[in-house]
Amino acid sequence: MESLPTSEPGIDRADPKGLARLAQRYMQWMGTMNYSSGTIRLRTIQLKFFLNWCAERNLARPRQVTRRVLERYIKEVAKARVSGTKRRLTTGAQHGRLVAVRCFFKWLARKKLIPHNPASEIDLPQMERRLPKNVLSHEQVERVLELPDPSTPLGLRDRAILETFYSTGLRRAELLTVRVDELYIERGFLLVNQGKGKKDRVVPIGARAVHWIQRYLEEVRPTQVRRKVRHHLFLTARGSQFSASALGNLVKDYLLKAGIKGRGACHMFRHSMATSMLENGAGIRFIQEMLGHADLKTTQIYTHVSPVRLQEVHTATHPAKLAG
Repeated sequence: MESLPTSEPGIDRADPKGLARLAQRYMQWMGTMNYSSGTIRLRTIQLKFFLNWCAERNLARPRQVTRRVLERYIKEVAKARVSGTKRRLTTGAQHGRLVAVRCFFKWLARKKLIPHNPASEIDLPQMERRLPKNVLSHEQVERVLELPDPSTPLGLRDRAILETFYSTGLRRAELLTVRVDELYIERGFLLVNQGKGKKDRVVPIGARAVHWIQRYLEEVRPTQVRRKVRHHLFLTARGSQFSASALGNLVKDYLLKAGIKGRGACHMFRHSMATSMLENGAGIRFIQEMLGHADLKTTQIYTHVSPVRLQEVHTATHPAKLAG
């Protein structure tokens, strides 16, 4: 089947009781409830697929959307293709589109804009828990870290960035916003202010990363800083704050130079840090806190990508060996 439409045929935005206008009010409400801009933007995109689908079927108001209608939509989402391809939507993408609908109707019911919630019991697809891909070995990481030339200002900055990623396991979006005053070098940690889920956390940072950050702060950053972005830790050559794409491309370029390909360049360091620390004996709950995972289940995927540790335990404890 074709992808769910991304245009907006037949959507009536003038009707104050129509789906489109109420969806706008829902997004405004999310803003007042301090949802992140990223969450609101994603929820808007996900909900638009549903609004377009309803408009094509002349479903203009929430009361027209019954449980049976939603079951039809669920089947459509399950068949949907990624735009411009023959690939089916991932389970995660399907889940996101349906969660957006369920949350929207839950809000409508709470605001008494509909007599009951037809989406309260809709079944969501079981989320897949895939193993992290492109986990780097310690030797690969060290090879990448040695690539920047610290005798140049940008090389020194880049070494500090890569070391920080590997030492802390920060997400790309988190590293982008780290401020100088959130770095406590003498105590060996940094503050992640309003990370994913708008949660603060304290993250340890190793001595080697601290060494490179100190050099960067003393030798490079004073020559780059501009008044408007004077608080951000890592700056571009022009003294501006990094964009997400620019930071991702910077890390990706070093990985390619090391002969390493794969998506999610910055996340490779995050996955690699977590896996290496588990293999070296770190507790799973420590890794959970370090990575800022709300649910331990998210962290537990790393226990499945530590074959070295698993092999050591197997060798030491399996009864076949002990019996021999």
